[in-house]
Amino acid sequence: MSAVIQINNVRKIYQMGDVQVPALSGVSLEIQPGEMVAITGPSGSGKSTLMNIIGCLDTPTDGAYFLDGVDVSKMADDEQAGIRNQKIGFVFQQFNLLPRTAAIDQVELPMVYAGAKDRQPRAMQALQSVGLGDRAQHRPNELSGGQQQRVAIARALVTNPSIVLADEPTGNLDSKSGAEIIGIFKKLNAEKGLTVILVTHDPAIAAQAQRVIRMRDGQVVH
Repeated sequence: MSAVIQINNVRKIYQMGDVQVPALSGVSLEIQPGEMVAITGPSGSGKSTLMNIIGCLDTPTDGAYFLDGVDVSKMADDEQAGIRNQKIGFVFQQFNLLPRTAAIDQVELPMVYAGAKDRQPRAMQALQSVGLGDRAQHRPNELSGGQQQRVAIARALVTNPSIVLADEPTGNLDSKSGAEIIGIFKKLNAEKGLTVILVTHDPAIAAQAQRVIRMRDGQVVH
């Protein structure tokens, strides 16, 4: 089986005025289809930069990144956006929900941008898959933190991505809600075969993954 994600000696340097700041220093790794992987490390270790490159939100300064066998590291921004919309669903720590918008409309948004049809039935199906079918008309201020994150997961799933990238998905939640969210990711991984990549600084969350990639100072150390 060929890797869904293959990163070869990737470096990322940010130019801050006259100073060059290395964020990644020769990272190489592979992730197989259907794996649930945690990327962990202290603040400043490079894990968020790596996630941005995997998610086609940023490009490496040097090295290559193959997604499903295609080198996306040299693609133009609009080409990367197309790949991102087709293959990757994102879940963030801050939920990123619109404050006055019902849950079902939040979940429909990626399909609006993609010009998809049957948006409402697909949005409802995604909400039901995370146990929120009865909250479709609720706004964020009528939902708990855990429920808001479930809406965000449904929004990430509605375009049928093969990869879900979750950046500190339990960071704003209490331990019970956090455990429920991780349970949803594990279920999606087991039942749908989704490749799930969790970025977290929490060892207890990382331990829920099948494999843990530990980073420090811009490098993979384990």
